Amino acid sequence: MNAGFRVHGMVQGVGFRYFVRHHAQRLDLAGWVRNEADGTVAGEAGGDGAALEAFREILEEGSTGTRITRLDWWTVDEGQSLPFPFGIRS
Repeated sequence: MNAGFRVHGMVQGVGFRYFVRHHAQRLDLAGWVRNEADGTVAGEAGGDGAALEAFREILEEGSTGTRITRLDWWTVDEGQSLPFPFGIRS
């Protein structure tokens, strides 16, 4: 299963991408995360359905220093190959 996500709120300049990568790798997910010009953090993740649901919950909660105002989450074409291990894009 593959999913795309966009996290809104205070998520840039607080180490959020590293938090996302850490938890994605801990859950053995493939994919990537990056800062967007509009102040959001976006990415794609792929893996086991239960791991993706746990990842979604982690994104909704955020890390120390973040303030999540909204999480957009959608299904992505599974025919697309995602990088493994999960990484940060610039």
